[in-house]
Amino acid sequence: MKWLTSLFSKREEKEDTDPMKKYLIVGLGNIGAEYVNTRHNIGFKIVDRIAQQEGASFETAKLGAMAKVSVKGRTLFLLKPNTYMNLSGKAIKYWLDQEKIPLENLLVITDDLNLPFGTIRIKGKGSDGGHNGLKSTQQLLNTADYARFRFGISDDFKKGKQVDYVLGEWDAEETAKLSERLDMSSEAVKSFALAGLANTMSNFNGK
Repeated sequence: MKWLTSLFSKREEKEDTDPMKKYLIVGLGNIGAEYVNTRHNIGFKIVDRIAQQEGASFETAKLGAMAKVSVKGRTLFLLKPNTYMNLSGKAIKYWLDQEKIPLENLLVITDDLNLPFGTIRIKGKGSDGGHNGLKSTQQLLNTADYARFRFGISDDFKKGKQVDYVLGEWDAEETAKLSERLDMSSEAVKSFALAGLANTMSNFNGK
């Protein structure tokens, strides 16, 4: 049986070092207990759900918290930057370089005021849309050509109250629906790694 154990070890090692099988999945948010259940932290919530489903736990790493999961031969590095939203790009660039992950295997998860609550929209590139986390990422990577996953938080706030709304906690109705939307989001992220960007966009956008 030693040869069998050795064979699996070599396979795992190969998968772990093959850049095309490695993915950096970044959930954007702000650290601190006061932000845990805020709308702006949906990125953290989604990567937390993936880690929970796969039996992984986050550990303190450089510029953030990291969990590593294996899904059907793909290695997903789940990252929650600890740089606060405005400097998210610093952590993203560091881990792309550190793990030698190709840009096309990066997926950044954010909240989006322009989408109805819980709606998923995945794109392969685009503007930062005024989102400070995406703005920082674009600046540090020097490109807007990376995949982003937008989770709708709607725009149900009064004029001048955008910051309060984004940094506010989910209301009772949203909370009741959130778990199902987190599961759907987790499926979409795994699809990105297993089925590719185009198929994932086709199967999940608008859901």
